[in-house]
Amino acid sequence: MESRLLNFAKSVRSTLASSSPHSRGFADMSLSVARRLSLVAAVAIAVGACSPQSSAAPQGQTAAINAQVENPTATPPVGTLNGRALPDFATLVEQVGPAVVNVSVVEKAHVVRKRFSNEDDSDDQFEEFFRRFGIPVPDQGQGGGGRRGFEIPQRQGEGSGFIVSADGYILTNAHVVADADEVTVRMTDRREYPAKVIGIDRRTDVAVIKIEGKNLPVVRIGDPSKLRPGEWVLAIGSPFTFENSVTAGIVSATGRSMPGEDGLVPFIQTDVAVNPGNSGGPLFNLSGEVVGINSQIYSRSGGYMGISFAIPIDVANNVQTQLVSTGKVTRGRIGVQIQDVNAQFADAFGLDRPRGALVGQVIEDGPAAKGGIKTGDVILSVDGRPVERSTQLPSVVSAIKPGTTAKIEVWRDGASKIVNVKVDEFPEEVRKVSNDNVEEPAKADKLGLSVRPLGADERRSAETEGYLLVEDVTGPAAQAGVRPGDVILGINGKMVKSLAELKNATGNGSKTVAILLERDGNQLFLPIRIS
Repeated sequence: MESRLLNFAKSVRSTLASSSPHSRGFADMSLSVARRLSLVAAVAIAVGACSPQSSAAPQGQTAAINAQVENPTATPPVGTLNGRALPDFATLVEQVGPAVVNVSVVEKAHVVRKRFSNEDDSDDQFEEFFRRFGIPVPDQGQGGGGRRGFEIPQRQGEGSGFIVSADGYILTNAHVVADADEVTVRMTDRREYPAKVIGIDRRTDVAVIKIEGKNLPVVRIGDPSKLRPGEWVLAIGSPFTFENSVTAGIVSATGRSMPGEDGLVPFIQTDVAVNPGNSGGPLFNLSGEVVGINSQIYSRSGGYMGISFAIPIDVANNVQTQLVSTGKVTRGRIGVQIQDVNAQFADAFGLDRPRGALVGQVIEDGPAAKGGIKTGDVILSVDGRPVERSTQLPSVVSAIKPGTTAKIEVWRDGASKIVNVKVDEFPEEVRKVSNDNVEEPAKADKLGLSVRPLGADERRSAETEGYLLVEDVTGPAAQAGVRPGDVILGINGKMVKSLAELKNATGNGSKTVAILLERDGNQLFLPIRIS
């Protein structure tokens, strides 16, 4: 159409141009108008191709484009986040849900025997406690076990789990099945199987149970070390007996240690809603892989308050392999007590930044002592694996097979060195030493400490390696947390045996000193900033 307009205008111009000057001017104007009309025609054709009647784009998409053109800051369409699609949780659950199971447990009624040595004394402490408060003595009367104990009625519980092998091995929490007399597994299609407890590991709270089945649906195992804070994760379980409940959230943090735990599990912290009954259930990433076992919540009410914790699946897999093959779990240990390195410690020991695990105590005759690790060393890596925080060290060492020699990098006297330590087996119980207080303090004014020497007999009875007892605390030492009754062992990694040595150790011009103390049978470092 636009080409015909132009051709017509050109022929008119050539005809008029041979006439008069006025005609030539009119011809030029006609050509200009024709060119503009042809441009308008081209635009009209282009707009027509993009009109709602055209099949090139759906009407809804055109409306969305128009809205964005009119208001560039408009909210993206529902189903996207900053232009990216939200996770398809429904499809994910369809894929992985059949491998998640409900675990029902029954603990039969049983008699709890009293633990008092004199069972013939009718006025023993057990019965006296109940009598004083006007409470009937348990188990005297109906169902009486009388003086031998009292009866705990039958109890039932619910938990979750997930199938890790097609022949019926299932992972769950140890606290779900530890005291169970009967365990029943229920699938998503409502099939039920009796289950056998293969083994439990209370230290990591992991248990393996087994049902008899073939070609069962199984989960895929992921790599929890690749998890990043802010990443989407999904949990499936049976909170409050509501089977196959799905909740989702994000990873809040990784490598968390829990108060009262021994540090063998570097927990995954999430904000996924987890409640009683979710225990033992899987935590999935968006690839449908299990990255953890939902285990604990942090709560002041007993219910979910926005913080939940999962056991990394690699920790659980290690436990499962050992329980299935040997029936028990062995772990490595090197025999040290450790604490985190903060900015003050880093300054005191000459580290470039806070990192590593500060050795507060080396167990006598333990692997670390034999290998040459000393109190005051900062462990930076184990077999090439960096140790950024002290909470990482127990899980790293425990995964090493006992009898293996580990290359441990330590920071000592302002430089790093490699120490070879033959890893020992983690003991069932750790021996603790204790100390008592006992006389004639002298002042260490710079730190605000009032101390006195311990006599040889005191040191033997207290089973301590220290020579100086803290009698009173003021100033910088008090602010750092030193307490009366603490025993001073060293300053900045060097042993201190007298008040003179204590004063000399603090007179090197450093703004911060790291004091090593013994308290309640344990050793710990405290940073003291000298004013």
